[in-house]
Amino acid sequence: MNDETFLELFKTKKKDIKMKIAVAGTGYVGLSIATLLAQHHEIIAVDIIEEKVNMINQRKSPIQDNEIEDFFNSKKLNLTAEYSGVTEPC
Repeated sequence: MNDETFLELFKTKKKDIKMKIAVAGTGYVGLSIATLLAQHHEIIAVDIIEEKVNMINQRKSPIQDNEIEDFFNSKKLNLTAEYSGVTEPC
């Protein structure tokens, strides 16, 4: 996908455009972004902490955040988490 096509996807207001998006890290910033985007897109959240991945896949927030917990309990989210054991730079 070139830059122009990518920008056009964001400019359009069509609700039928679904993207697959990966989010690296499930801390406060990553999990917040993943949760909000998962309302309309397919999200894969990747983390190096297996316990956090398992919690997210069970719809339990690994961080203390009332809004994320509310979203997990009340919204239909297209969100899965995956474990990546990569801890050193390539």
